[in-house]
Amino acid sequence: MKFQGSDQYVATPDLMLAVNAAATLQRPLLIKGEPGTGKTMLAEEVAQALGMPLLQWHIKSTTKAQQGLYEYDAVSRLRDSQLSDAESSQRVRDIRNYIVKGVLWQAFTAEQPVVLLIDEVDKADIEFPNDLLREIDRMEFHVYETRELIRAKHRPLVFITSNNEKELPDAFLRRCFFHYIKFPDADTMQSIVNVHFPTLKKDLLAAALKTFYDVRNLPGLKKKPSTSELLDWLKLLVAEDISAEVLQTKDEKVAIPPLVGALLKNEQDVTLFEKLVFMQRNHR
Repeated sequence: MKFQGSDQYVATPDLMLAVNAAATLQRPLLIKGEPGTGKTMLAEEVAQALGMPLLQWHIKSTTKAQQGLYEYDAVSRLRDSQLSDAESSQRVRDIRNYIVKGVLWQAFTAEQPVVLLIDEVDKADIEFPNDLLREIDRMEFHVYETRELIRAKHRPLVFITSNNEKELPDAFLRRCFFHYIKFPDADTMQSIVNVHFPTLKKDLLAAALKTFYDVRNLPGLKKKPSTSELLDWLKLLVAEDISAEVLQTKDEKVAIPPLVGALLKNEQDVTLFEKLVFMQRNHR
């Protein structure tokens, strides 16, 4: 099976090629790109398009690699051992009752191949990717408490996303197929918007895209608006019934758009944008 995009996700040819290359090589697909460019959604859409179950592991700053394999709940076992009923006593005798299976364990033992998303791997400690090397490479791990070896019944299709908050180890990168999702150009962005707003008026779409790219291309922005923020903004424009004329200026100069808070998310960027508009008005 090959991924050829979906009705809900506009995938460029190079992105589809990357997904299928990773599947052919049986390597994790490491996806990087600006926040809001659809890295997480890619795994969801691939799973749906290929008819595969999706397992997700969203990484936090406190996440440890061991949690993806399993965790031994010693506290619950101690609590049960202090109870006097027969059911608790029977339960305590088998340590397997206190082994909590992680996402990797679930993916390895699934009855059919699954899509496994390891989301925002760069949020965790720098040792996190290294700690997963053996398991991802060999598709097996040991459960030391029960002396079991858990081997993958089927190799999952692994997606790993990163926002480039930390550099990833070379040994980890060597085991992945890499793809960087470039920010969509105007034509691709129009296709993305058409998926989410199929009935949007063409004049409003054209005006909104021009305004969006004018804002995004402003030099010195601390945070450039992303695809997801454009979609949020369009949703508001439709809800407020704002016309294309409101977004357009007669002299083609940048103007402060309505509901700009959907696009610019900090006071420095708003101030910078307002200064640009003020300077343009004074130089007419």
